[in-house]
Amino acid sequence: MAAPSSQPAPRANPTVAALLTWLVPGAGHAYAGVPVLGAIGFVLVVGLFGAGFLLSDGRMWEFLSAELRGPYATLLAPEAGSLGGWLTIRELRGYGPTFPREFPGTIHLGSMLLAASGVLNACLMASAHFAARRPVEGASLAPRIDPGMATFCGFLLPGLGHFLQGRKRRALLVGGLLIGFFLLGTVLAEGTNLSRESHFYYWSGQVFLGLPAMLTELALGSPPLTGPIRFEQVGLLFASLAGLLNVLAMLDVYAWRDDQAMGRDPVQARRKPGKGDSK
Repeated sequence: MAAPSSQPAPRANPTVAALLTWLVPGAGHAYAGVPVLGAIGFVLVVGLFGAGFLLSDGRMWEFLSAELRGPYATLLAPEAGSLGGWLTIRELRGYGPTFPREFPGTIHLGSMLLAASGVLNACLMASAHFAARRPVEGASLAPRIDPGMATFCGFLLPGLGHFLQGRKRRALLVGGLLIGFFLLGTVLAEGTNLSRESHFYYWSGQVFLGLPAMLTELALGSPPLTGPIRFEQVGLLFASLAGLLNVLAMLDVYAWRDDQAMGRDPVQARRKPGKGDSK
């Protein structure tokens, strides 16, 4: 007969915890036995979603060109990070009526808040997945910085998640390169990358840069098109790529903090045979 495993059993099924959070913010944490963190997450995600929906009237999907619209086209939008929120927008607003109408003046701010609510909920999914895998016995369930929340810090400001982990050189490298990419793209595109109305999917990638992209959009607005822009496509690509690369940086933050919280050495976990340690 096989010897019993010395590893403590996990609290819950991590896949179920993540899926529950995708549907209802905080539900996965409640399932994993940490309802207080789940309640806080629920309030934050629903608060951001509610504010964004009120400011935008839930109409930002009307920005999408008619030929690109489909039943699942908006699953590539950041709001899809919260399935409950995505379904709410789809059922209450969708792509709007067939006739044109004026957008509310606060639609761009509302659109950003709705996007942030989706990204925050995706980070909560990662947090719930970690909470479910955390053994019932052992170290505290709440490490100094929860892996999911460390990931969200990396969304708010590229490099911040690395900085909070003590990886300051990598933080400066990530933040400097990604923000530099975004600013270069904005210059080349002459600010047109800041308009979700003009470039729905490019904007959806760019918004993962977090506050640098959002604050730039709020400060500069969406400049009117007065003629052809020579390097617009290159600029759109650079700005969107900056946001998508930050997703990879966020995954690195999560994996590093997850290793620490689960009692593994993150440096050893990344070491290649015959090569020195690298952060």
